[in-house]
Amino acid sequence: MSEQLGLFGEAEDQEAKKIVAEEVASPRVQYFDLETQKSAEDVGGWGNIHKMGLAVGVVWDSLDQEFFTYEEKDAAQLVEKLRTADLAVGFNIIGFDYTVLQPYSDFDLQEINTFDMLVDVKKNLGFRLSLNHLAQHTLHAEKSADGLVSLQWYKEGKINKIIQYCRQDVEITRDLYLFGEKHGFVKYQSRSGNPLELKVDWKTANLI
Repeated sequence: MSEQLGLFGEAEDQEAKKIVAEEVASPRVQYFDLETQKSAEDVGGWGNIHKMGLAVGVVWDSLDQEFFTYEEKDAAQLVEKLRTADLAVGFNIIGFDYTVLQPYSDFDLQEINTFDMLVDVKKNLGFRLSLNHLAQHTLHAEKSADGLVSLQWYKEGKINKIIQYCRQDVEITRDLYLFGEKHGFVKYQSRSGNPLELKVDWKTANLI
């Protein structure tokens, strides 16, 4: 009996080591979005994004397979979390999210290995498309609210509503990226209403 138990324990140990090895081999991809305290109008225009203030930031971690939520008081922890990513993925993350978050960090967020889907879409198409537009046509999903509603919630102290909204944005961001990675395209609609496909090269292995 003791020999059997020993062998079983060894097999379990090997399986555990295999799981750990697979996790180590897998890249840590973090999908990120944030909501602000203030609008562009509140801070004197889009040239002052850095003054908008963090209301809520949400990260979904591909290795931990869970969401991490941060309020303004947790901004330093959010920065540290993003720094652990092999790849950070977002939509307008470089031009907007990082600019909002930078005042809370003594580390240059541009040094994080980042893939911005909006930058890639604009480069390939020559114009911008919204996350909501791409989600509707690619995933048949859409955002539950918008940034203006989120700003109103902040004024009303409804932080949980902002967290739910931001989480949904991160889910959409993640699912859009994974669709593009798997299929090699995302879907959109022309101004005249024609359904179109945009070829993308969103292979994580090539972006790390």
